[in-house]
Amino acid sequence: MSTLICRLGALCGCVVLGGAAAAHAEVTRVEIAHRADVGTSGYEKIVGTIHFAVDPKNPRNRIVADLDKVPVDARGLVEFSSDLYILRPKATPGNSVALVDVLNRGNKMVLNGFNRGGSPDPETENDLGDKFLMRFGYTLVWVGWEFDVAARANAMRIHVPAAADHGKPITGVVRARWTAAAAGKEFVAGDLAMYDAVDPAGADSRLEACPAMLAASCTEVPRGAWHVNGHTITLDAGFEPGRTYSVSYRAANPPVAGLGFVAIRDAASWLKHQPDAVAPVQYAYGFGSSQSGRFLRTFLYQGFNTDEKDRQVLDAVIAHIAGASRIDLNARWSKPTGPAVHDATSFPFADASVADPITGAAEGELENPRMAGHAPKVFYTNTPVEYWGTGRVAAMIHTSPDGKTDLTLPDNVRFYFIAGTQHTPARFPPSVNAGQQPDNSVDYWWTMRALLLAMNRWMKDGAPPPPSQYPTLKQGTLVPAKSLAFPAIPGVASPHELAAGPRAANPLMAKGAGAGAPLPLLVPQVDDDGNETSGIRLPEIAVPLATYTGWNFRNPAIGAPRELVSLLGSSVPFPATRAARDAAHDPRRSIEERYGSRDAYLAQVEKAAEALVKERYLLIDDVPRILQRAGDTWDSLVSDR
Repeated sequence: MSTLICRLGALCGCVVLGGAAAAHAEVTRVEIAHRADVGTSGYEKIVGTIHFAVDPKNPRNRIVADLDKVPVDARGLVEFSSDLYILRPKATPGNSVALVDVLNRGNKMVLNGFNRGGSPDPETENDLGDKFLMRFGYTLVWVGWEFDVAARANAMRIHVPAAADHGKPITGVVRARWTAAAAGKEFVAGDLAMYDAVDPAGADSRLEACPAMLAASCTEVPRGAWHVNGHTITLDAGFEPGRTYSVSYRAANPPVAGLGFVAIRDAASWLKHQPDAVAPVQYAYGFGSSQSGRFLRTFLYQGFNTDEKDRQVLDAVIAHIAGASRIDLNARWSKPTGPAVHDATSFPFADASVADPITGAAEGELENPRMAGHAPKVFYTNTPVEYWGTGRVAAMIHTSPDGKTDLTLPDNVRFYFIAGTQHTPARFPPSVNAGQQPDNSVDYWWTMRALLLAMNRWMKDGAPPPPSQYPTLKQGTLVPAKSLAFPAIPGVASPHELAAGPRAANPLMAKGAGAGAPLPLLVPQVDDDGNETSGIRLPEIAVPLATYTGWNFRNPAIGAPRELVSLLGSSVPFPATRAARDAAHDPRRSIEERYGSRDAYLAQVEKAAEALVKERYLLIDDVPRILQRAGDTWDSLVSDR
């Protein structure tokens, strides 16, 4: 392996790793721009650029949209590169596991999540949060995969070629949809950040206004009443809060975005199979949250867990808060940045191959011809948000496509529903923001820590992880939204009339696999307080001081008060006293009636936490911090503390 020392202008020295052997590898070289110890943590960071060269004719690469429409080098390979960041144990190989944290819109996730805080570019030991991941010896790996990440500090992206038609630029119509949250004449379409209009006044440029996100019909705005400059939309009369708008216009030079999947595939394989890689490991686990959880579901479904040499890439996957959705990446004019509201969930939904009653097709997320026997061990972790909102319909992972039958999960899959939480925990104490109710601040990361360690034991030692926990039709804990037994809480709107929206198109299946067909909306059933009865019930849910939901209707100040705030939950405190309950005509028992005192409440919380530790859904070391939060919640709600 040759090593070349170079300089990057006024920046630090750069080490380029490569050599003759690398000419035949998917990773051709790594330019290390910065390498330094992270304080006294025993970890070092490696920052640079990873370069790839892939064969467009290889069967494992043919699925990449437009890969055959970019120039190749003298070897017939397509070259591209990604930003690279690694945190690795310096003195030892650690636990020999690369935790590949799939970036969310260019952002690192696992430090703030598993480490309960941390800098995106740590310099000192204090920048690593509570060092949970370091304590267990994980090598942390980030590889840029998204082409449309805006330039900003610590953001990471991929650098890919654009597709062309025999050397001529390709043009096409791009579209974006959004619901206005404030009055104003301009809207910057972030979903189209890399797709500026090339013919703003052309016939392809259209703007429609819709009364609701799932409206059956919309009204076209007269062409002279609006304008597009780059990807900024201007409406002369101003956008109306609560109305949904849809814009389309012609753009040029689509990037070969599907190479983002290849970057993760080949970087992980490089770390596992090249002994001279900068951070060699034995195992690679993929973690993705929300957008990047959808990335992992698509990565697996489209066959990227097998590399060019027919080797398994990711040994384990934790797809967090992704529901049954995938991501718009491996397609021309892809829009991975978008939140994918009601347009990211397509058949197949479940892992095992199941017949679709609408199309007659049979395929599975993990059981399809592209998987090639390389299905990893998988944890799906979801909150009630992924059952209720934005068309993510998490129930479809464990029910039949028509929503009428429970499915048995494959042996390599576990599903964990974390009751009473929201997509991303809100700040504590919760406050009213975009929703009608205070946000939901119940913190699920304590359970995520326990599950990560369980996955590692399952992978390395064969120790079965904690049993799946999720609602089922058979037990009556999973029901149609209209059958939800939600209490009539004063001032809280009912979610009974919500709809899941339509299926999205699946480009890999004939006729889009029933695109446009309505999805069933199955949700976790609740108790008399409105709290879910199934799943992992954290102490704040098992011993509640409030009703915690995975939905929150839009605040009238931002319009459309009968629609949900995307990805937001609610916390509706119980009345503090019996007198307050009676005055409000609240059907829920007061805090006073339930617990009597702060100490009595905390005793019950501790008992609930200990039960979850015994069941392996919490770690014993995290119980004191859970009790601290419980006490803080009591103090924030009970005035006579």
